[in-house]
Amino acid sequence: MNWNPHQGRTLVRTFARMPVLLLAFALLLGASPMAAGSLQGVVNLNTANAEQLSQLPGIGEARAQAIVGLRKQQGSFKTVEELLAVKGIGDKALTRLRPFLALEGKTTLRQE
Repeated sequence: MNWNPHQGRTLVRTFARMPVLLLAFALLLGASPMAAGSLQGVVNLNTANAEQLSQLPGIGEARAQAIVGLRKQQGSFKTVEELLAVKGIGDKALTRLRPFLALEGKTTLRQE
């Protein structure tokens, strides 16, 4: 097999872009730029507004609005599993969110 110098430059450019590609891939999978490990406290699903909900890992503005809309439609959440009705929230996302969710009490979530 013959080595083409152009292939070497292409390979270097590809590896130079890897951090950007990995970040883009993580964001596509729903990873939040704010690391979940740096969060403390909980969000009350029954009283939190969209801004508070969007602080949760993997929950952006659109999903936060969908959660508020579901709450308005069905009434108070009785279980956190009801979040599975929100498009884009599946079992894996619910597992990631569960430590930060509450059905009673104050919303105390903050980044540390």
